[in-house]
Amino acid sequence: MKTLVILASHNKNSFNNAIKDKVMEVLKANNHEVVLRDLYAMNFNPVLTVKDQELNISGNTPEDIKTEQNYISWAEKIVVINPIWWTGMPAILKGYFDRTLLYGYAYKFDKTGLVKLLKGKEALILNTTGQPKEAYQNGMYDALNMTSDKGIYDFVGIKVHKHMYFPSVSSVSDVVRSEYLKQVEDEVNNFIQ
Repeated sequence: MKTLVILASHNKNSFNNAIKDKVMEVLKANNHEVVLRDLYAMNFNPVLTVKDQELNISGNTPEDIKTEQNYISWAEKIVVINPIWWTGMPAILKGYFDRTLLYGYAYKFDKTGLVKLLKGKEALILNTTGQPKEAYQNGMYDALNMTSDKGIYDFVGIKVHKHMYFPSVSSVSDVVRSEYLKQVEDEVNNFIQ
């Protein structure tokens, strides 16, 4: 199976990188073809320009965008790992979606309405938060799920297998972090069955 892992974490020592390492370990142990796109390590440009859009419409999609679209097209499964900052994804990840999930590639409209062009793919979303779970149980988890799971993934036809949150990562004990990594391992194994 072909799996794309997208990491949006600026800190190599972050728990997001520990999650990435666990994901990669499980995928490789199960003989998956895996491609990692570490957006910060790549210095990915998240800014969608008018020129990008004009080139895309003319069929001359910029090379860096086309490269990422090729990885997305190649993948059957997609794992996205990122912290939650200010109740959303880091700008580099939002920009990744802005620049890659373009009209004509990820979706289009015809006389029947929206056509989702990335059907058949499935995503596992793994997010860390600095705040405790209780801080997000006021509807914030629902809002995050709505804006990303429905507003991005479902809009282009990618089925969300599961959206997991790992709260208080900067303040919980190593024992709790180990439990989080075990949850990641279990869910990745479930995701790839």
